[in-house]
Amino acid sequence: MWLVQRLPQAGPRFAWPRRLQGWLPALPALLFLAVFFIVPVVEILQGGLYDADGVLSIAQFARMTHSAVYVKVLGSTFWIAFLTAALSVVLGYPVAYLLARLSSRSRERWLLWIVLPFWTSYLVKTYAWMLLLSKTGLLTIVATHLGLIGDASTLAPSLTGVLIGMVHAMLPLAVMTMLPIMRGINMQLVQAAETLGADRATGFFTVFLPLSGPGAAAAGLLVFISSLGFFIVPALLGSPRESMVAQLVISSVLELFDLRFAGALSTVLLLCSIVVFYVYDRVVGLSSLAGEAPQRAGGQGGRLLPVLLAVGRLAGKLTPGAGRAGGQGSGIGLKAYAWVIVLALVLPIAFVVPLAFTKQSFVAFPPELFTLKWFVAFLESSVWQSALLRSLGVGFATAALALVLGFGASLALVRLPSRWRKPLFAVFIAPLIVPRIVVAVGLLYLFARWELAGTNAGLVIGHTVLAIPYVVVTLSASFKRFDWRLDDAAKMLGASAFTRVRTVLLPLLAASLGSAFLFAFIVSFDDLTIAIFVSGGINTTLPKQMWDDIQLAVTPTLAAVATSLVFLMAFCVWLSSMFKRKSY
Repeated sequence: MWLVQRLPQAGPRFAWPRRLQGWLPALPALLFLAVFFIVPVVEILQGGLYDADGVLSIAQFARMTHSAVYVKVLGSTFWIAFLTAALSVVLGYPVAYLLARLSSRSRERWLLWIVLPFWTSYLVKTYAWMLLLSKTGLLTIVATHLGLIGDASTLAPSLTGVLIGMVHAMLPLAVMTMLPIMRGINMQLVQAAETLGADRATGFFTVFLPLSGPGAAAAGLLVFISSLGFFIVPALLGSPRESMVAQLVISSVLELFDLRFAGALSTVLLLCSIVVFYVYDRVVGLSSLAGEAPQRAGGQGGRLLPVLLAVGRLAGKLTPGAGRAGGQGSGIGLKAYAWVIVLALVLPIAFVVPLAFTKQSFVAFPPELFTLKWFVAFLESSVWQSALLRSLGVGFATAALALVLGFGASLALVRLPSRWRKPLFAVFIAPLIVPRIVVAVGLLYLFARWELAGTNAGLVIGHTVLAIPYVVVTLSASFKRFDWRLDDAAKMLGASAFTRVRTVLLPLLAASLGSAFLFAFIVSFDDLTIAIFVSGGINTTLPKQMWDDIQLAVTPTLAAVATSLVFLMAFCVWLSSMFKRKSY
C-alpha cells in the first residue's frame, strides 16, 4: 500500500527529462540570442537611463524634448515612416490581391520579380535612385520637361526622393506580408455574395476587403517599424530637413562619441518596436510571419459595413467591368497595374547595369558603351578585393551558424506544446522586428568590452542575430508541411533521434535548408548597419566600402560594384526559387 501511494509522486521526477527533450534543440539559439540580442538591448536601456556616475536619470530624454532640432528629427522620422507604410500598403494591396487569385505556378513567377528588388542591396537601390533623381538625373529631366517641377527644382535631395526610395524598398515587404492572409480567405464567401445579388465590386468591398484588413494592417505595421530604422535612403536622397533618428544615432556614436545619447535615441526606437510588435500580434498573430493564415481574420469591419457597401455600389457603377458578367475587364486592368508596379520595382535597378559598361570616366546617361575596365578596376583594387572577400567569408560563416541555430529552433517549435510555441516564436523573430540600428548600438556596447569590435567574429555574431529570424520563418513553414509519420516510422524501427535527423529530416528538408542558407547569406552580405559599428575602420565589408565611396563621389566603378551585386542577388533569388519548387 505504501509503495502504491509513493509511485505517483515519483512520476514527475522521471517525466521531467522527457519534457526537457523538446527544449534541447532550441537551447543553443535561445542562449545565443540571450547573450547577443537580449543583453545588448537591455544595456541600451541602461545606457539611456543612467548618467556617467551610474545614477538613474532622464536627462538624455529631456535633452531630446528641449532641443527643437531633436524634436523635429523625431517628428520627421515618424512622419516619413507613416507615409512609407501607407503608400506601400495602398500600392501593394492590388498586387497582393492579384497574386492571391493566381495559380501556384503563376504566382511563383510573379513573386520572383517582386522578391528580386526586395533582396537587392539597399545601397544598390538607393544608388540607382540617386542617378535617376539627381539634378541631372533622367527622371528629373523628364519631370522638368513635362512641367511637373520647376527648372530650379530637383527630385532629390527632397522629401519626394526619400519617399520614392523608401517605398521602392518596402513595397515588396508589404505585398509578401499581405499575400498569406489573402490566400487564406475563402473566395466562396465572395461568390456567395454575388449569388445573392451583389456585383463583383460590392462583393469585394463588403466581404474580401474586411477579411483582408488584418493583413493590410500587419503590412503597414511591419513597414512602419522597418522604416523607423532607415538611414541609407534619407542620408543619400534627402536633405537635412528629412533627417531621421538612425542618422542621429550614427552621428552620436561615430562623430560625437556620445554613447549615452545614442542609447536614449535607440531606446525610443526600441519602445516603438515593442508597441508595434504587440499590436501586430493582437491584430494578426505572429504565426502569420511563418505563412499561416490569421486566426483573427475579420469581424473588424462590422461598423464600417454601410460605408463599404456604399463604396462597393459606387465602384460597381463607375466600373462596368466589375459587374458579374464583366469580370474579365477588371482582371486585365489588375494585371496591367501589377505589371506597372513590377516594372517600377525592377527598372531602377536595371538602370544601373549599362552605366557599369560606360567608356566615360564619369556617370552620364546615355552611357557610351562598351568597356569592362570598371569591372577590372573593381576586381584588381586591393581595397575592393579585401572588402569583397571579407563579405563573402563572413556571409558563409553567418549562413552556416544561423542555419544550425535556426534548424534547432524550428524543430523545437513543432515539438513543444502549443502554449510554449507562441512566446518562443516571438523570441526567435524579435530581431526581425527591432530596428537594426538598435541591435547595432547594443552590440557595440557589448563588443567594446569583449574586444570583438573590428573582428570577423564580431561581424558573424551580429549578422547571425539578424539572420536567425529569416531561417526560423523559412524552416517553420517547411516543418509544418513535413509528414511526421516518416519520422515516427524510423523511430519504431529503432533509429535514435540523431539518426532520424540525419537520415530522414535533413534529406527531405534539403531544399528548404538550402533556401534558408541563402536567405541568411543575403542578410549578412547586404548588411550595412552592423558593419558601420562593428567592422572596424580599415578592413571593411563590401556594403561599408560602397557606403564610404558613395558619400564621396558617384563613379562608374561604383556602378560596376552595384551591377555585380545585382547579378549575385539575381542568382541567389533564382537558386532560392529552385529550392522552393523542390520542397513542394
